[in-house]
Amino acid sequence: MVRLAIAGVAGRMGSRILALAAVDKTFDVVSVLEKTGNPNVGRDAGELAGLGRIGLPVQDRSETEFDVLIDFTLPAGTMHWLDYCLTCKRGIVIGTTGHAPEQLRVIEKAAATIPVLKATNMSVGVNLMFQLVAQMAAALGDDYDIEIVEAHHRFKADAPSGTAVSLRDAIVEATGRDSEKDVIYGRRGQTGQRPRRQIGVHAVRVGDTVGEHEVYFGTLGETLVLKHSAHTRDTFAKGALRAASWLAGRSAGRYDMADVLGLKKR
Repeated sequence: MVRLAIAGVAGRMGSRILALAAVDKTFDVVSVLEKTGNPNVGRDAGELAGLGRIGLPVQDRSETEFDVLIDFTLPAGTMHWLDYCLTCKRGIVIGTTGHAPEQLRVIEKAAATIPVLKATNMSVGVNLMFQLVAQMAAALGDDYDIEIVEAHHRFKADAPSGTAVSLRDAIVEATGRDSEKDVIYGRRGQTGQRPRRQIGVHAVRVGDTVGEHEVYFGTLGETLVLKHSAHTRDTFAKGALRAASWLAGRSAGRYDMADVLGLKKR
């Protein structure tokens, strides 16, 4: 059984991870966390997750040993909980996105000491999508224009989404494009004819949209669209739990969902 700690348990994702882990015999949820000063510290976490009282109070540090911590917070929160995991010498699953370059360097450095699994999207389907867009882009070639469109709820703080960035990076790597010179984020004004190898990336923020990602491949005469729609946050929560189960007991290193799903090329 994996002893699980959940950071950001009062948030939209953290509460769903708790709700699913609480009924999964793979896990023993031993610690539910928020940063010091959060108004939910001291509350029963079950009430936050719609489970009723479960006798597990929200804390600002774990009073119980754990095997893996799942982080769905904000970039600054990741830095806090990553440092905590380094102190405890425990693994961390990071589902938070929007990290600055210097924060990403800190995460990579930590992986030399503890097991770190970071993914821009915990969905099994999306991680397969990363593989497929790379194959499609390489096979179709420069005659096909490529556009990435993502849509999320009005509360999402970063744009484009981490998933859209990963889709961009998969295409760039597969086709030898330049992630700076060949990528444009939105369009406005007299943009002129579309450059041959350009990748367009567009972010939509509307209502309570959980998460949608589309990649368009279009040429004169036809268009192919690869699309993923998340209907519920449970899609990501289940993926995060799968990642935590996989990471428990691993040696120090930097991992992602492709490792969990066996999609890495050997």
